[in-house]
Amino acid sequence: MKVDVLLGLQWGDEGKGKIVDVLTPEYDVITRFQGGPNAGHTLEFNNIKQVLHTIPSGIFRENKINIIGNGVVIDPVVFKKEIESLKSKGFDISGNLYISKKAHLILPTHRILDEASETAKGKTKIGSTLKGIGPTYRDKIGREGLRVGDISYNFEAKYSSRIENHKTILEKLYRFDYGAILGQCEKEWFEGVEVLKSFPFVDSEHFIDTLLKEGKSVLAEGAQGTLLDIDFGSYPFVTSSNTICAGACTGLGIAPQKIGKVFGIFKAYCTRVGMGPFPTELLDETGDNIRSAGHEFGSTTGRPRRCGWLDLVALKYSIMLNGVTELIMMKADVLDQFDNILVCVGYEINGEVVEQFPYELDENVKPIYVELPGWKTSLASIKSQDEFPEELNNYINFIEEETGVPVTIASVGPNREQTIFMEN
Repeated sequence: MKVDVLLGLQWGDEGKGKIVDVLTPEYDVITRFQGGPNAGHTLEFNNIKQVLHTIPSGIFRENKINIIGNGVVIDPVVFKKEIESLKSKGFDISGNLYISKKAHLILPTHRILDEASETAKGKTKIGSTLKGIGPTYRDKIGREGLRVGDISYNFEAKYSSRIENHKTILEKLYRFDYGAILGQCEKEWFEGVEVLKSFPFVDSEHFIDTLLKEGKSVLAEGAQGTLLDIDFGSYPFVTSSNTICAGACTGLGIAPQKIGKVFGIFKAYCTRVGMGPFPTELLDETGDNIRSAGHEFGSTTGRPRRCGWLDLVALKYSIMLNGVTELIMMKADVLDQFDNILVCVGYEINGEVVEQFPYELDENVKPIYVELPGWKTSLASIKSQDEFPEELNNYINFIEEETGVPVTIASVGPNREQTIFMEN
């Protein structure tokens, strides 16, 4: 059996959670392979709205195995709140969630370090979610992190040593006063650890290998988006993990030849949260209208998302990096209101037209647009592709021709039922 991978092709917030939930009936196992509580995967069904930050989005389907992989960083406080939220809605997940022993833990001081570091940057800050993600991955790369498996092995000594080291950094490097908040943070953190301990810790690489040998089908769920990848994103305004398909190999412990389908998710337009370059950003009424219609506010941070037209230069770059085999277009309904829709097909940089994603995205990058007619009708009640307005079909066909990859699913609303499987 192969592992299929589902990931975002833009700057995150593409709607991955909904599609994982929709596709889960076709799979036995759903896994998360990178990122942490900076992710916010929103699912809506049966008049329930749930945002997941750490737990895979397949958790709402019965008899499915969900695995938090080794590439994920876990904040026990956030994890505890997720579990409590699920229980309050009547979901019992005690028998189908497994946690990798090799997943790293976000300590209370990691969040404080994140805030101290961002504050110290001043005007050069990168727009961190302040969830402690970066400092946790730094400890991981520095070979100083704590992992889930350490909870069972001399944990208190390891924890104390790491916390003392972080205190020294806060005091000597940042001169940051942590005293008023650390005590309460630690109390909540250890309460979260107790909740973590109620779920099985596994050697996830062996666990997944055994499941594959048993013929189980596996879907790997990515967090954030390709353009936030630590190596290939719009550096330094990126996340701290590899968000591309290759991250599924290192974040789960699977070999490259085990990768099957690669589902690439993108919005019918573009959004970005926080700082960083955004060539097609709309700083006008059109951008405001997209934000309002799409409810474009961060599910993790609540911050307003920056909005702009679809960028095919960036999309084709993401398709190349990930080896995308199928495209999934989200939020087509948000564009219902426009007479005409613009699509970026190239960049002009210092008078030269380029179609490849450049090393540096700055004020010299000017988008080159193609204008397509809008459909000016509501898509909310559409049940099949046969009901698509001609202009929407033309929009999808244009994207397919430009990228060379078929669009196999189009979403026309937030609910499960508003998901159209395309005829290709």
